[in-house]
This record gives sequence, structure tokens and C-alpha cells, in this order.
Amino acid sequence: MARRSVLFSPGDRPEMLRKAPGTGADVVVFDLEDAVAPERKDEARQSVREVVSDPDFDPDCEVCVRVNPVGSGAGDDVESALAGAGDGGGVRVDSVMLPKASAGDDVNTLARLLAEQDLNAPVLALVESARGVLNAAEIANVEATDALVFGAEDLSADIGATRTDEGTEVLHAREHVVLAASAADVDAIDTVYTDIEDTDGLADETRFAAQLGYDGKMAIHPAQVTPINDAFTPDPEDVEWAERVLNAKREADAEGRGVFRVDGEMVDAPLVAQAERIVARAEAADDADADGGN
Repeated sequence: MARRSVLFSPGDRPEMLRKAPGTGADVVVFDLEDAVAPERKDEARQSVREVVSDPDFDPDCEVCVRVNPVGSGAGDDVESALAGAGDGGGVRVDSVMLPKASAGDDVNTLARLLAEQDLNAPVLALVESARGVLNAAEIANVEATDALVFGAEDLSADIGATRTDEGTEVLHAREHVVLAASAADVDAIDTVYTDIEDTDGLADETRFAAQLGYDGKMAIHPAQVTPINDAFTPDPEDVEWAERVLNAKREADAEGRGVFRVDGEMVDAPLVAQAERIVARAEAADDADADGGN
């Protein structure tokens, strides 16, 4: 399952919730947290509930709900918006995003709240504080966690850093989160790009995130979806190279050779792993685009 683009939509805007799957995003996130004013939380919960329980709502993408943090509304969100989601009542929720995840216990608490509604949904844990980054490995290794999501904006505020175009102030944390995700074999989703009009900048930053090892990136506007998807979809030339490597590996294995040549280059285990990742990403992208009709 591809999670290249993770698009947020305000929970109190039902018309936007219904349109979000048509953007081509791999994941649509119905947001009950930052995108909703405190006085509109109840309205947002009702709106999300109505959309995800509508029999005609069956999009070809992952449907995620971002609840409020544990201890600050998550329980009310689950009870109101996700009630009965796991009892065969026709509620479409594929995953749940937990903001402000600072320790493994936060994910465990959300998983318990979901279990009370018979909902065994994977958790996308949003790591966006100094404590959360330092505990990223612990959070990633919780059974319910299926992805770590890096939040640079809140992290910068938490540590008193000044955001720059280069992002050097959050680079260490950004790398730490992707390392923790990889070690736990869960997805890593990169931070938002806040300038929705700077498509070139978004494409450059997304390609850099892919180079770091991220699997996807959050989007805050539908116009960001296509550049993000494109950046996380391997180029045909790279796929062809990867397929040549894997074909050559099969031949080498049959002959009992551990090292072999492809295009004049010696290939060993690290390059084989790189080739496997490229092919896996290309296949996931093809499946997502076929399902979404992009």
C-alpha cells in the first residue's frame, strides 16, 4: 500500500471531505485537530461521522481520521466520530492519526480507545515534539503503530528553533524519525511544505525526503498531491536498472556467486536492497494509481 501523498481535509467541511479522495492522494486525512477551531469540534465530529458512515462513500484510497491528542479530546473523537466503526456498521475508516505522540503509551492508549469501538485500525503516529523525536523508536515499535509522521513546524516551536528554507534546524530530527521508522519496519511520512504556491520548492523538498528514506509526505492543499506523488514514484530508467539488478542477482544465485556486474558496475547486497526498494515503490505507485484512476 502506497502512502506517497497524505492530504489533510478539515473535519468541519463535509463538502471538502467528500471531494478529497478525488484529488489522487494515496491517503486522505479527515482532521479533527488543528484544522478545526475549538468551538467547532463537535460539529466536525458529526460531519466526519456522517461522511464515513455514508454507504455511498467508498473511495479508492486510504481514509484516515486525525483525532486530537490523548488526554485532549482523543476519547471524545473516537466515541463520537468513530463509534461502532469496527462492528460491521458500514463505517469506512482505514487508519487513525495520533498527533503529539510523545511516547509509546500514547499510541497504546489510542489503540485501547479504538478497541472499545471494536476498531483495529493502524495508527499513524505524528511525532512533533522534542520528546516525541527522542522516543521515536519506542513509538514506532508499538504494535498498533503503522507509520511515523514527522511534524517539523510544531517541533520547531517546541524547541525554539527558527524555520529556514534549508531546514537545517530540523534535519537531525527528520533523519532520526526515518531511522526509527525503518528499524521498526513501519512507514515514514515527511512534514508538510507550507508554501502551497511554490510547486518547484515542494518537488525539490519531496525528492530530498525520498532520498532520506521517507515513504511519503503530508499535503495541506490538493495542488500539492501530484508533485508529491511524482517525487515518490521512481523514474522509468531507475526501475529498468533495478529490474536488471534483480535479474542478474537471480542468475548469480543460481550459479552460487555473491557479487556480480550490472552495466559494468559491481553489485553487492546494498545495491540489491536499493533495487528491491525501487521496484517495490514502483509497484506500490502503480497499484495506487490504478485504484485511484490517476
